[in-house]
Amino acid sequence: MGIDLKELLERFGRGDRSALSRVITLVENRSSLAPEILDALYTKTGRAYRIGITGPPGAGKSTLVSGLVQVLRSKNKLVGVIAVDPTSPFTGGALLGDRIRMQEIGLNEGVFVRSMATRGSLGGLAEAATDVADIMDAFGKDFVVTETVGVGQCELDVAEACYTTVVVIVPESGDSIQAMKAGLMEIADIIVINKSDREGADNIARQTRAMLELRGERNGWMPPVIPTIASQSKGLDDLYEMIDKHRQFLEASGLLAKHRRTNIERTIRALVESEIYRTIWNESTMHHLEKLVDEVMAGRISPRRASRQLLERLQEDGE
Repeated sequence: MGIDLKELLERFGRGDRSALSRVITLVENRSSLAPEILDALYTKTGRAYRIGITGPPGAGKSTLVSGLVQVLRSKNKLVGVIAVDPTSPFTGGALLGDRIRMQEIGLNEGVFVRSMATRGSLGGLAEAATDVADIMDAFGKDFVVTETVGVGQCELDVAEACYTTVVVIVPESGDSIQAMKAGLMEIADIIVINKSDREGADNIARQTRAMLELRGERNGWMPPVIPTIASQSKGLDDLYEMIDKHRQFLEASGLLAKHRRTNIERTIRALVESEIYRTIWNESTMHHLEKLVDEVMAGRISPRRASRQLLERLQEDGE
């Protein structure tokens, strides 16, 4: 049965949550309708403030996100949450661990939670996460919070897609601070020491502040270190206030507009590159590639020569 896109978008515009869910599914699954949907909705974007929450496993990111969302709702803010889960090895879908932990906030009418699979994305974000953030923005959300899988690799995707990046660590992270120094910590706008009632919290706070002082300010902003106990809702108001302070700093300095412009340029480049890739690697090209691989395997030509021949063929086809 076909999809009545006009009717779907009309329901979306009326604030129908089931339409929001359907639109996200179509875009995430890269339906043939996805480009038309995103084109139609993009003019309604630009209001939502985007926050990234990342950090190593076990830092309590989901509990922190749940608490932060409750603070935002207490201020009558509409919130979208993108919980990026590890990809299921069986279905290719998200494992839904974060969705389970966020059931309480997900029942709130002003909150929409969506779990997404990383699908092997090196930065920890699904390729479609930015599109989903745009959809939530167009739906009227004031904030879109993205929680990443936090598998220890450099989560640069977060810093690129969000305006304020919050890195969450715990007192037990002390021994790994140096390892994170060149990666995860470099993208932090705010650093949260969660579970700060545990032994070693003061020590990790001192280490982190010392490391930040050595790094110095970035574009005039020194990341603050905020202690929280998310499971007890302690420190979350302080976190919100600091996020708001960072937002004001970005707006006043012109960095927010610059960030948005950079994101748009990056998105356009990525879409063009994706389309070029799809166009180049068609059935004819793959057939010619197989022949060249046979030539290389037989020792008659080198891989470099094979690549030059393939490029020459592509240029001839394009003329």
